[in-house]
Amino acid sequence: MALINSKLVLLLAISALMVSSSSFVAAREVPTTIHYPGRNLAARVNADDGAGMVECWNALYELRSCTNEIILFFMDGEMYLGLECCRAIRIITRECWPSMLTSVGFTAEEGDILRGYCDAPHSAAPRSSPVAMLPPVHAPAQSPISGPSTAPIVVE
Repeated sequence: MALINSKLVLLLAISALMVSSSSFVAAREVPTTIHYPGRNLAARVNADDGAGMVECWNALYELRSCTNEIILFFMDGEMYLGLECCRAIRIITRECWPSMLTSVGFTAEEGDILRGYCDAPHSAAPRSSPVAMLPPVHAPAQSPISGPSTAPIVVE
């Protein structure tokens, strides 16, 4: 009989706890609308700080269209990027997402090089390749094997 009484007391205690916890939960006021400050999509798209998301996405789209220029810039030593390409790089790295260039496939070093190039003052004329800036190579006037040559050879 003692076993039945202890089970009955335990059952009553659990029931009392359940009733008290349900009344405690029911007493809380649950908000009907959830407000997230700063989460308004229209406000984020048309930001007042001058760097709205639309401008950032447009710059990213422009960067996509000048990918060939950027590849030539790094691969062939072509030291010229167009004004629109540099404008897109400036907007992305200064006003939007500085690490975005690494997100689209450029290394951090390449991103720094692009930003440095586009931030530097340039003349209106495109720069030539670093290879073209080297002085011309002149062949020696006298070859040690065949003797003196008739005329120097200039390779440009």
